[in-house]
Amino acid sequence: MAASAGEAAGATTPEATSPFSEDWRERIIIPVAAAGVLGAAFGLLSRHRARLGAARAAVTYAANLAIVAGCYGGARELARDARATTPDDPMNSVVGGLASGAVLGRIQGGHFGAVKYAVTFAAAGTALDYAALKLAPEWHAWKEQFSGKKDWFTLPEWSPIQVLDEEALAKKKAREEKLFAQRALGKLDKEDP
Repeated sequence: MAASAGEAAGATTPEATSPFSEDWRERIIIPVAAAGVLGAAFGLLSRHRARLGAARAAVTYAANLAIVAGCYGGARELARDARATTPDDPMNSVVGGLASGAVLGRIQGGHFGAVKYAVTFAAAGTALDYAALKLAPEWHAWKEQFSGKKDWFTLPEWSPIQVLDEEALAKKKAREEKLFAQRALGKLDKEDP
């Protein structure tokens, strides 16, 4: 079957040829940065900070946790792409955890380390991704609530603070201008409100 002129090689859209979905940065870079910050906090609280110094311990822990998060996130995205599934499929977390844990465990502790780390990464990564998946609607609702909308907080009916409409606001402004003019001229009576 011959290809038409519009279907020539290289004429496909970038979305069709892109191996990753558009929000892969959000699923890899943000967790890596968060892991780096969390690792630095652990480094500042670790027992090794007395021997290494606080700054060096924080940097070491931050780098190690960021590397682990980067390997896990990359392996999870690679599994998602290879399996052609959605980003929220838990099997991607299992496969990504097994792969990244096996590689990092092999570097760290030989054959036994590879098995131990693979199982640990798969269990921990899947649990964290499942929790993130379940908490995502709450997170988005909270983020929208504080995104700058002016009507995110309403006063109850019994509140002494009242939000005025345009007409009431105009009356209040006219009353304040009248009182200011009277005060400026010294004609303010004590009985006038």
